Amino acid sequence: MARVLFQFEDGGDVSIFAVPGENLLEVARKANVVIDAPCSGNGSCGKCQVRLVSGTLTSQKTRHISQEQYDHGWRLACASTVEDDDVCVLVPDIASAYKSRLKTADLSSPEELQVFQQLQQNIEGAGLSRVSNIRTVTLTLDAPSLDDTMPDNERFTRALTALLGAERVTVPFHVLVKLPDVMRESGFHLKCVLYAHDDGVDVLDVLAADNAAPVCGLAVDIGTTTVSAVLVNLETGALLSKGSTGNGQIRFGADVINRIIEQQKPDGVDKLRSAIIEETLIPLIDTVCDSADVSKKSIYGLAVASNTTMNHLLLGINADYLRTEPYIPAFFELEPLDTEAMGISLAPGAKLTVAPNIGSYVGGDITAGSLASMIWNTPDLSMLIDLGTNGEIVFGNADFLMSCACSAGPAFEGGDISCGMRATAGAIDAVTIDEETMDPTLSVIGGEKPIGLCGSGLIDIIAELLRTGIINGKGKFVREGRRIERDDLGMGSYVIAFPEESSTGRKVAINEVDIDNFIRAKGAIFSAIMTLLNSLGFTPEDVQHISVAGGIGSGINIKNAVRIGMLPDISLEKFRYIGNSSLAGAYAMLTSADAARKLIEVARSTTYLELSTQPGYMDEFVAACFLPHTDASLFPSFLG
Repeated sequence: MARVLFQFEDGGDVSIFAVPGENLLEVARKANVVIDAPCSGNGSCGKCQVRLVSGTLTSQKTRHISQEQYDHGWRLACASTVEDDDVCVLVPDIASAYKSRLKTADLSSPEELQVFQQLQQNIEGAGLSRVSNIRTVTLTLDAPSLDDTMPDNERFTRALTALLGAERVTVPFHVLVKLPDVMRESGFHLKCVLYAHDDGVDVLDVLAADNAAPVCGLAVDIGTTTVSAVLVNLETGALLSKGSTGNGQIRFGADVINRIIEQQKPDGVDKLRSAIIEETLIPLIDTVCDSADVSKKSIYGLAVASNTTMNHLLLGINADYLRTEPYIPAFFELEPLDTEAMGISLAPGAKLTVAPNIGSYVGGDITAGSLASMIWNTPDLSMLIDLGTNGEIVFGNADFLMSCACSAGPAFEGGDISCGMRATAGAIDAVTIDEETMDPTLSVIGGEKPIGLCGSGLIDIIAELLRTGIINGKGKFVREGRRIERDDLGMGSYVIAFPEESSTGRKVAINEVDIDNFIRAKGAIFSAIMTLLNSLGFTPEDVQHISVAGGIGSGINIKNAVRIGMLPDISLEKFRYIGNSSLAGAYAMLTSADAARKLIEVARSTTYLELSTQPGYMDEFVAACFLPHTDASLFPSFLG
């Protein structure tokens, strides 16, 4: 046995014993050391780079690591095996970014608040009440006496039923246990936390009427790559804190197919549930609660929006039937679940509500996004484009809705790109390039030196490389200069930041493989848009409003997205970037019972289009894998 020591740039280490010949990435997984491996360890992405500090590894040389880097100890974890002797490897921040970059947002900033405030106005404007399923009432009871010996639970239930006019009030055991003491300690003046539903009311908690602790809910967007959450005071509607982190399942693969395959392995169900619950959700919940100075025992509702595969993996339900014909999920809709039973410890009796799915590859995140975009409430032909790993599209208006999903991959959220990362501190989120000097001007989240590129920065850099003639339509470098480098095989790359300009002391660069990966991602989006429109006999010019969603940065340069052929070349005034619409929809589901019901209506009324069965889809995709497109006439604004 050999001892493997993993050291981290931000301090700390983890050690584990391994069998000689064991794959280093698998050893890391066993030790719960998070090393990003979007390709699931097949060597194609190059994201699992570690540096050998001491000892020996048997490592294959790959195109992702230059000879100079190799000589300095850099290796791919997935292409390395442990030998007989002990070994120490350094895990850099960029390789473990999905775990190390827990981020909280400043909710005092107008930008962070605007999305939710606007949604509140839109919900009310559509005639939907802002009263949550989870609500509080104050109840005063008559004290028992020798002449009034009614048992506590009956006294409480009768009074609450009379107050609410409800047909049925359910008092669960965990409430009954504390009820006698709380009644007497409060002088029979109670604050009741309730969950209202079609069949009656469930009592979630009883507190003294003067208890000042807030009654909270948490809205969560579980993306394939990124998980975001917002903590809400359900009594006042106030936003208390917001945070995001990487999905811990990323080390099992960047896409849902790899994770479904991983789920079928021995202990796969538990590994994937642990990665999303114990490694991702629970730390995120702790972070947003600490930020708001609120106990997680004050959270009575958890509203989750996620794609169909993600909610199967979250709940521990076999997702294998989603990836094989006829692509059948275990469920579209679920009744609220108990969070404790799901392994998430919040307030006793807290409810987990999962946004309903639309199809096998269009899930509750898009249902929530559709709700937030208000596409269901307008007579105008509108489109929602979610720039996530699965690339979902919804088209329609108040009369009809149709959706589809394409395999865009994780490029928009940092995967499949050698210098890619999530939209967090150190990420380049906007770029311009001087046409003569070829030097970039960068905008970096947090104002720090750059670490890598997030989605919005990636769109900008490729658009600017194309605009300045540094790359051609195939994504190949055709100009030379001090920022253009080529490897031994002649593959070109553009240095965005030299080592002395970066936060890590390593250069930040984008190469032709990265660009090719992105071209396929943007090609998937554009071909899905065209196929969906063609199936209904519409053209891009017929679309009156396009909402672009996704947590890919502080915003998106729509003109650049059109320039590279990701979005159709129509009037820029028709576009708006709405941020994380899935999280916004989960927030609406949490804070409005009417919105939660509308969410179910939207899911049931949306037709799902399976792109793989559509004639001409692959032709559309191949044609779109060019900058901007093989048919340049589709992008007249950029001809010449």
